[in-house]
Amino acid sequence: MERKLLEELLTYPMPYGKYKDQPIYRLPEHYLIWLHGKGFPKGKLGMLLATMYEIKINGLEYLLRPLAKRSSNK
Repeated sequence: MERKLLEELLTYPMPYGKYKDQPIYRLPEHYLIWLHGKGFPKGKLGMLLATMYEIKINGLEYLLRPLAKRSSNK
Protein backbone atom coordinates (compact mmCIF):
# COMPACT_ATOMS: atom_id res chain seq x y z
CA MET A 1 0.00 0.00 0.00
CA GLU A 2 1.25 3.48 -0.77
CA ARG A 3 2.64 5.38 2.17
CA LYS A 4 1.02 8.62 0.98
CA LEU A 5 -2.41 6.97 1.01
CA LEU A 6 -1.86 5.65 4.54
CA GLU A 7 -0.74 9.10 5.69
CA GLU A 8 -3.91 10.63 4.24
CA LEU A 9 -6.01 8.23 6.28
CA LEU A 10 -4.39 9.75 9.37
CA THR A 11 -5.04 13.36 8.43
CA TYR A 12 -8.07 13.55 6.12
CA PRO A 13 -11.10 14.64 8.18
CA MET A 14 -14.57 13.19 7.73
CA PRO A 15 -16.43 16.18 6.24
CA TYR A 16 -19.94 15.44 7.55
CA GLY A 17 -22.12 13.31 9.79
CA LYS A 18 -21.76 12.00 13.31
CA TYR A 19 -17.98 11.76 12.99
CA LYS A 20 -17.43 15.13 11.30
CA ASP A 21 -13.84 16.36 11.63
CA GLN A 22 -12.55 12.97 12.85
CA PRO A 23 -9.61 11.60 10.85
CA ILE A 24 -10.71 8.74 8.61
CA TYR A 25 -8.56 6.23 10.51
CA ARG A 26 -10.49 6.94 13.71
CA LEU A 27 -13.89 6.06 12.26
CA PRO A 28 -15.32 3.01 14.00
CA GLU A 29 -15.63 -0.21 12.06
CA HIS A 30 -19.42 -0.35 12.49
CA TYR A 31 -19.71 3.09 10.84
CA LEU A 32 -17.56 2.02 7.90
CA ILE A 33 -19.66 -1.13 7.50
CA TRP A 34 -22.81 1.00 7.51
CA LEU A 35 -21.33 3.37 4.90
CA HIS A 36 -20.27 0.39 2.80
CA GLY A 37 -23.86 -0.86 2.81
CA LYS A 38 -25.13 2.58 1.75
CA GLY A 39 -22.40 2.99 -0.86
CA PHE A 40 -19.28 5.08 -0.43
CA PRO A 41 -19.35 8.54 -2.01
CA LYS A 42 -17.48 9.11 -5.24
CA GLY A 43 -14.08 10.74 -5.39
CA LYS A 44 -11.24 10.96 -2.93
CA LEU A 45 -13.42 10.65 0.17
CA GLY A 46 -15.00 7.45 -1.11
CA MET A 47 -11.63 5.98 -1.98
CA LEU A 48 -10.27 6.76 1.49
CA LEU A 49 -13.36 5.36 3.21
CA ALA A 50 -13.22 2.19 1.11
CA THR A 51 -9.53 1.78 1.91
CA MET A 52 -10.14 2.24 5.64
CA TYR A 53 -13.04 -0.22 5.45
CA GLU A 54 -10.76 -2.85 3.92
CA ILE A 55 -8.03 -2.17 6.48
CA LYS A 56 -10.43 -2.54 9.41
CA ILE A 57 -12.36 -5.60 8.25
CA ASN A 58 -9.12 -7.39 7.42
CA GLY A 59 -7.39 -6.50 10.70
CA LEU A 60 -4.67 -4.45 9.06
CA GLU A 61 -4.71 -1.47 11.45
CA TYR A 62 -1.13 -2.33 12.37
CA LEU A 63 -0.12 -0.77 9.04
CA LEU A 64 -1.15 2.63 10.37
CA ARG A 65 0.36 2.44 13.88
CA PRO A 66 3.95 3.41 12.98
CA LEU A 67 2.74 6.38 10.95
CA ALA A 68 0.28 7.46 13.65
CA LYS A 69 3.03 7.38 16.28
CA ARG A 70 5.33 9.36 14.02
CA SER A 71 2.72 12.03 13.28
CA SER A 72 1.80 12.39 16.96
CA ASN A 73 5.48 13.01 17.83
CA LYS A 74 5.71 16.01 15.49
